Amino acid sequence: MRLYLDSAKKRLLSYKDLAEKTFAQLNDQQIHWQPAGEPNNIYIIVKHMSGNMLSRFTDFLTTDGEKPWRQRDAEFVDDAPNATMADMLAMWNKGWDCLISTIDSLQEADLSKTVLIRTEPLIVIDALNRQLSHYPYHVGQIVYLGKIMRTEGWQSLSIPVGQSQQYNKEKAAGK
Repeated sequence: MRLYLDSAKKRLLSYKDLAEKTFAQLNDQQIHWQPAGEPNNIYIIVKHMSGNMLSRFTDFLTTDGEKPWRQRDAEFVDDAPNATMADMLAMWNKGWDCLISTIDSLQEADLSKTVLIRTEPLIVIDALNRQLSHYPYHVGQIVYLGKIMRTEGWQSLSIPVGQSQQYNKEKAAGK
């Protein structure tokens, strides 16, 4: 089942890359921008994702994934409005490093073990699948907020509208 772990890691890193391509198009002020109605800004989403990754994947196989030191509610407060992109990326990378290091350390025999998340028992595969749906959800929010802020200056992260046929032709030709 190393195949599963490699696939999960590849998918997770593809979402990390999408978010980072969004970050590259933004500035320090934009990571704190919030549309009306109090939705999360990009800084808050990153703070939450990092907190989640650190909690879930620190001592992954031996302790509950909801650590006593985690302050989940505080993750949804932008308590550092002067934080820079570099500050945010340091937090982002700390979470991802923990997650990827844990995946890299897992052995095939670990996949059928049971871990706890908020006292709920899950087999390791299910716990990973849970994160494979959680993190892309938030990355989609990051990308969407970035696209809203950049409007005409947005550099597409997928096949740009109107270019699907050209993309398919190039892929078929091996480019």
